[in-house]
Amino acid sequence: MKKKILSQIIMLVRKAQKLALKIGIVNILQPGLVKEMIIAEILDHELIISKRDADACDKNNPHIKYEYLTCYEGGTGQLDRVFKEPSDKRKKSLDRIKRNKKIYSAIFYKRNPLKVKVIYEIKPDVLLKEAERQLDKSRNPISHVGFSENWVKENGMVIYKDEMRSPGN
Repeated sequence: MKKKILSQIIMLVRKAQKLALKIGIVNILQPGLVKEMIIAEILDHELIISKRDADACDKNNPHIKYEYLTCYEGGTGQLDRVFKEPSDKRKKSLDRIKRNKKIYSAIFYKRNPLKVKVIYEIKPDVLLKEAERQLDKSRNPISHVGFSENWVKENGMVIYKDEMRSPGN
């Protein structure tokens, strides 16, 4: 039974990869990509596939960019590898926040990890201020800056909420 289910999962992932290739997605299993696809669909954004750019953009204007943070209930979304120093690398790291019109933090259910519980919209300047605060306190030249669900709740605005409230759906 288990072997049959595993074979079905492999078949479905291969089918998903084949579909993804049709729209230029080379690796459907790229970390975070499936969750970004789910968020972009909910928010009606255009997904940006490149790892070197924002996560999504406005469907009508590719210059309007959005960044997505994700975590499970009670968790922390983070931006990886943000430079504290030297100053030129810090500026470039923080441009990952500044380039966006909005930042979105999506909280996924723990027991249903592909279902969004809530999405918060955060102004980039608010997130930037917190990122700079964390970098200033960090003892490392390269850090991950994290934004807890509680921080996002206090500093963002709910723009999507799963009304079913059932992690099994």
